[in-house]
Amino acid sequence: MKQKILTFTVPCFNSEEYMSKAIKSILPGGDRVEIIIVDDGSTDNTASIADKFAEEYPDIIRVIHKENGGHGSAVNTGLLHARGLYFKVLDSDDWFEKNAYKEYLNTIEQLVESEQLIDMILTNYVYEKPSENHRRRMIYSALFPKNKVIGWEDMKHNIKGFSILMHSVTYRTKLLRDIGLKLPENTFYVDNLFVYEPLPYVKKFYYLDVDLYRYYIGREGQSITEKTMIKRLDQQLAVNYRMIDAFDLYEDVKEPHLRSYMLAYLEMITVVSTSLAHVSKDPVNYQKAKDLWKYIKEKDRRVFLHLRFGIFGQAVSKPGAIGRFISVKCYHFTQWFMRFN
Repeated sequence: MKQKILTFTVPCFNSEEYMSKAIKSILPGGDRVEIIIVDDGSTDNTASIADKFAEEYPDIIRVIHKENGGHGSAVNTGLLHARGLYFKVLDSDDWFEKNAYKEYLNTIEQLVESEQLIDMILTNYVYEKPSENHRRRMIYSALFPKNKVIGWEDMKHNIKGFSILMHSVTYRTKLLRDIGLKLPENTFYVDNLFVYEPLPYVKKFYYLDVDLYRYYIGREGQSITEKTMIKRLDQQLAVNYRMIDAFDLYEDVKEPHLRSYMLAYLEMITVVSTSLAHVSKDPVNYQKAKDLWKYIKEKDRRVFLHLRFGIFGQAVSKPGAIGRFISVKCYHFTQWFMRFN
């Protein structure tokens, strides 16, 4: 059997209301792709919907039913069973834009046929908030040359806030397996680990300037809502600590553009953790934020100084009530600007 060029993993947990849209958006890939639907212990009709898709498209779709283990567990399962050269995650409440998807597949196929081995493919994504008729494109043309094979040395700028996210990244499957990537189970926000931990192993990549991934915002109980994120602050912090421990950024990451980018990414996640602690108005969470910064300082003073005196780090890490006030204002401004929760 001819190898698939791409594996899509679609993690599903009680996704009966919206999963069909996600799956149908990637079916036009035909026999070039495989779709692994991971039913993560759903208690609604997710399992039967998934099985029906697999019966109708047996050469494209496989379904794996498992006990609930969270988003990271579902991604791990998809990666374990993937047969495609490249690997991408599509969450069950999101979808791909039709024309961008066609160009994305054609580009990957051309790269494979020309035997250009690349480790990562970047595409744009779009925040979709239908309840407010709002949409915001997140593009990378200011950071990277587009539509060509590049390395980190070709990075044009490092603009904080324009981070590579799970929505925008496709990795070479073998690379993820070779580094032994395994995400924590029963933990939210592990998509940051999925993106961050493979980065030092990426040598060549391709930025395709198309608005592929449509990221739905507005579903009740969504993991990015402010109330939910505060409730799950300990999980956000667990991801933050693992990112801190993942690499010695001044010893393990020699390429200066990549190191600068990873420091900016770590700063962003640390700022989010700190801001959520402050927004909660809970003294217990205030202490957790202080402990986080203390840990970074003790772990690597160079990283601490970079984060502490970065443009965002300076705003949120000031001591006492002033720092908390600034942190909350910055968080709510970002929330308003991006309409992300």
